[in-house]
Amino acid sequence: MNMIMIACIIVLVGIDQLTKVWAVNTLGNGMDIKLWEGVFHFHYISNYGAAWGILSGKKLFLIGLTSLIIIGMIWYIRKLPHTVWGKWSRVAFVLIIGGAIGNLIDRLFLGYVRDFLYFILIDFPIFNVADILVVVGVGLLMIVMLFGELEESKKENNEVGKSCQKVSNE
Repeated sequence: MNMIMIACIIVLVGIDQLTKVWAVNTLGNGMDIKLWEGVFHFHYISNYGAAWGILSGKKLFLIGLTSLIIIGMIWYIRKLPHTVWGKWSRVAFVLIIGGAIGNLIDRLFLGYVRDFLYFILIDFPIFNVADILVVVGVGLLMIVMLFGELEESKKENNEVGKSCQKVSNE
């Protein structure tokens, strides 16, 4: 992991933490800000679980799991190839690690995660900036894996085609 990646992670974690401080200071007293009535609100909650509140009250487990995932991703980044797909994978991992660290900080120091973004139109669970980073990072990683596989498949087919053509010419 290079210094640019580390700097990006620090900036992303900083943005996440600053938005959470804003949410606590502005919304912590039960205030609900309707950004778009019936569609999107700022509404603060303390989430003692993971996504959708699953594993609520399992703080140590969530801290351990998140820590292992972060360590695993940092280890894996070093093994990524220096290709276009490897670079996009690094971007995805930076987003995921930034989001994971943001929520890990909350769990370590507060015992819960501060959520405040509420997409009320579909009654989606309340989330935060760190959650967005993780979801966008995972989505990007899936795209990279899909198109990276397609690219590798094309290369293999081209090599097989060239080999077959070479054999038929002999």
